[in-house]
Amino acid sequence: MKSTDYIAIEDEYGAHNYHPLDVVIERGEGVWVYDIEGNRYLDCLSAYSALNQGHVHPAILSALIEQAKKVTITSRAFRNAQLPLFYKELSDMTGYEMSLPMNSGAEAVETALKLVRKWAYTVKHIPHYQCEIIVADGNFHGRTISIVSFSSDTFYKNEFGPFTPGFINVKYGDISSLQAAVTPNTAAVMLEPIQGEAGVVLPPEGYLRQVKDICDQNNILFVADEIQTGLGRTGKLFASQHEDVRPDIVIIGKALSGGFYPVSAVLADRDIMSLFLPGEHGSTFGGNPLGAAVARAALRVIRDEKLVENSEKMGTYFKEHLEEIPSSHIKEIRGKGLFIGVELKPEARGARRFCEAMKEKGILAKETHENVIRFAPPLIIDQKTIDWALPIIAETLMMP
Repeated sequence: MKSTDYIAIEDEYGAHNYHPLDVVIERGEGVWVYDIEGNRYLDCLSAYSALNQGHVHPAILSALIEQAKKVTITSRAFRNAQLPLFYKELSDMTGYEMSLPMNSGAEAVETALKLVRKWAYTVKHIPHYQCEIIVADGNFHGRTISIVSFSSDTFYKNEFGPFTPGFINVKYGDISSLQAAVTPNTAAVMLEPIQGEAGVVLPPEGYLRQVKDICDQNNILFVADEIQTGLGRTGKLFASQHEDVRPDIVIIGKALSGGFYPVSAVLADRDIMSLFLPGEHGSTFGGNPLGAAVARAALRVIRDEKLVENSEKMGTYFKEHLEEIPSSHIKEIRGKGLFIGVELKPEARGARRFCEAMKEKGILAKETHENVIRFAPPLIIDQKTIDWALPIIAETLMMP
């Protein structure tokens, strides 16, 4: 079958809740993917940062195959030989004393919300069911009912109410807005250190430090959603570290499994994480031995191949050269590490047409919202590959 045949079948039988570029990927290797016809493309999306280690990394593949031959799932009714080692290695790498593994990023966000509420009532003694969690406009934390309840994007919310109460929205990057929202019932502030789906939006320098200081002064938990920004994407293990901030709770996912398997986790120290009692929260697949083995291998790749350092180095190089493109369409280029957004002016007539044009020339990137192209290749990318891509990107951005 041809790509057009696959597209026709998907359009007929699949729900239309995505708007993908019309490329049918058959296989991937490293930073490259290949379509049904054998055409090669540079992946500059990395499955929204799930592929920091690149496509089908051999070490992670080996761990997957080896564990799949033994046992894949036990449920948490029993213990397994992979999970304890995953716990310890995750703590050794991140510095947090405990973790709770889940599957998807949205599940991990929901887990963090429940943990915050448990802390609010049992530790801070906020009146029952009155706790508030401050979130930021422009946020994207997932698509469950509770999570879209505090989205400021009406597109994610229309037709899905009634919504979960208890969330207060403030302007992202505006410390006075956050300060004014704090009340005795405030339990936590939950933010993306860099907003990904909003278009790789960075807060003002020092903002995260100010947020953490306000939280400390008011006995409030600071929760960082590092599902996209974590595990090296921005040139630090966590994006919060760019301001030497250590959140009370960190949410991770995506690259935690190197793109092989859904694995996410919530990180916190013992005084917070130990609040969960047996039966209060869980997941049939969360912490299963196959997922734990894959995640352990994914963490080793990040460490042993120095992907955090490569992200910082290659991200700086990539961004500096993007800034040299003399395109009248470009409004702003922003980002940290290999997490880069190119915002186009409204008169550029949208980012999608540029993404479609790059696809025809062998580069896969994706528009976010209407006017931003996101460049987030696997963290294994080298300078030679970036040098190959830059003229194509420049040529595309210079088109009428």
